[in-house]
Amino acid sequence: MDLRRLASFLAVAEEGHFGRAAERLFRSPASVTAHIKQLERELGTRLFDRTPVRLTPAGERLARHARSLLAAADAAIADVADAGAATTLRVGIMGHGSAELTPATVRTFRQSHPEIPIELLPLDFTEHVSALVQHRVDVAFVRPAPDDDRIAVDVLTTERRIVVVPASWELADAPAVRLADILELPYIRVPEFTPRQFTDYLYFAGARGGLSPRRSSDHGVTPHEVLAAAAAGRGAGSALESFRRYYPWPGTVCVPVLDAPWEHSVLATRADDRNPAVRMFRSLATRLARELGPQLRLTPA
Repeated sequence: MDLRRLASFLAVAEEGHFGRAAERLFRSPASVTAHIKQLERELGTRLFDRTPVRLTPAGERLARHARSLLAAADAAIADVADAGAATTLRVGIMGHGSAELTPATVRTFRQSHPEIPIELLPLDFTEHVSALVQHRVDVAFVRPAPDDDRIAVDVLTTERRIVVVPASWELADAPAVRLADILELPYIRVPEFTPRQFTDYLYFAGARGGLSPRRSSDHGVTPHEVLAAAAAGRGAGSALESFRRYYPWPGTVCVPVLDAPWEHSVLATRADDRNPAVRMFRSLATRLARELGPQLRLTPA
């Protein structure tokens, strides 16, 4: 039974008028009349008395069924639409993510699960946790590991720390530095609402004994903004060692910090997320980290 015909039938039954039913459905009166005649031929009985327009006993019975059928059809469409939307896996990536593991995981997941669409979304420094908590992404390649009960974490890389400095600074000529050499540098500012754990990572807070860092007057929430400010001689930034492979920016130099604790990049997800696509992505990412990590020299020797 054609649902469009049922919709025309129910509109006429409720309006008691073919013309008003057509206006309600944004159809022509002729098409509504044709739908009713087609239904009557299909069912082998009259559904309306025409003068005045009113339901026949058969029409009254069909009206009860029509409401249920159209409501069920609407519910089915909404349910399928929701299911379709839920299958899209939204992958957040802060900066270069977890180095080569990020594109490797995305590429392999697409090959293994072509039925699940993937949307890639860039994250800035302030979205370390919020993008997941606010359901803007389903999985996120971030650093350092969030310390939040709402977030589950899979460690993917463990890397040496570096500082990013203007090429014009004397420090840029050093093959490596120690924490004592860099704590007094003016670091690029991040917004006040940036998660504390990220700012502690960025400014090497563990080595400061509770003292606040010097901060440049320039702000940045993405690697590109930090690099642009550093290239202009405006301040320093910090990162993981793989950063230098992804951001060879003219006018800046990445210098290893020998005595800084090595730090993680992670795949973060909502702790209570039961989405099968999220579980499969996590499993794939951790497997590739085990297989590719040693080849990429992303862990301490």
